[in-house]
Amino acid sequence: MTSFDFIFMLTRNDRTVADAAVHVGTALAAGIRNIGFKDVGLPFEALDDLVAAIRRGGATTYLEVVSLDRDSEVRSVKAAVALGVDYLLGGTHADDVLPLIAGSGLRYYPFPGRVAGHPSRLEGTQAEIVASAVALAAREGVAGLDLLAYRSSLDGPALIAAVCGAVAKPVVVAGSVDSPEQVRAIRRAGAAAFTIGTSALDGRFPAAGPALDLQLRAIDRAAA
Repeated sequence: MTSFDFIFMLTRNDRTVADAAVHVGTALAAGIRNIGFKDVGLPFEALDDLVAAIRRGGATTYLEVVSLDRDSEVRSVKAAVALGVDYLLGGTHADDVLPLIAGSGLRYYPFPGRVAGHPSRLEGTQAEIVASAVALAAREGVAGLDLLAYRSSLDGPALIAAVCGAVAKPVVVAGSVDSPEQVRAIRRAGAAAFTIGTSALDGRFPAAGPALDLQLRAIDRAAA
């Protein structure tokens, strides 16, 4: 990651979309160089094709784990290792994940706090989430954190600032980001990156139009 990155997720409502391969081409043509997907929605073979297409375009690959039970998460992490993605985002079972990714080169950014439901929600007080973030960031093998700041009932920018102020590792803000104001707030709060999927695919981000290329260019401008 650079100083502040936009990660385009090929996802809607925490599932990789069926036409993700088409959107990869659109994103690459729009100059997007950080592209990801979720561990649910498409079979392994299709995800493998996505990774290959993203790599051919010179972009960085991200897989975000939203499965909450241990066995599903373990299967997804093994798939991430087999796919050879650059970043593994999310997940809540660090004790099980860290041995699986040892030596793989994967950069692991788990979810701090209590995560529930699908689409995922972040639960707990700010103090509890910060404490979880500090404990995770202290672990060898954890490269950063994936924070569901806008999937919480708390004040999003305040939570981001508190987590970023408490840990020395980079923080990605994921989930329910759909406006330039949020993007600017995320940057001001000290995060290293943010993800957007649904709002871009649904044409909801303020832009010159709802077409995906216009959405992605507008988000990239907001990030810059």
